[in-house]
Amino acid sequence: MRTLRIAAAVEAVSLALLLLNLFTVHAGFVSSLGGPVHGTAYLVTVLVVWNTPGTPLPGTRWRAVIPGVGGLLALRRMRRQATGPAAVR
Repeated sequence: MRTLRIAAAVEAVSLALLLLNLFTVHAGFVSSLGGPVHGTAYLVTVLVVWNTPGTPLPGTRWRAVIPGVGGLLALRRMRRQATGPAAVR
């Protein structure tokens, strides 16, 4: 869960920085550094969610595939699962 939290945060922040860079100064070094960081965080997020033991709630794994915010959505869904089935809508 800790790895997922870190990867999801890095994924979201790196995407925000890449988009901010794209729409403002468009510095090449930010793109060349941020792109691989974002891609790696995205892959780690997807792999961690898909390899999590137990029975994740329906849709949890597919939420992780959404670029940028998928890790955060899957993490929120997994937290709801941990609190109990009554909390899940």
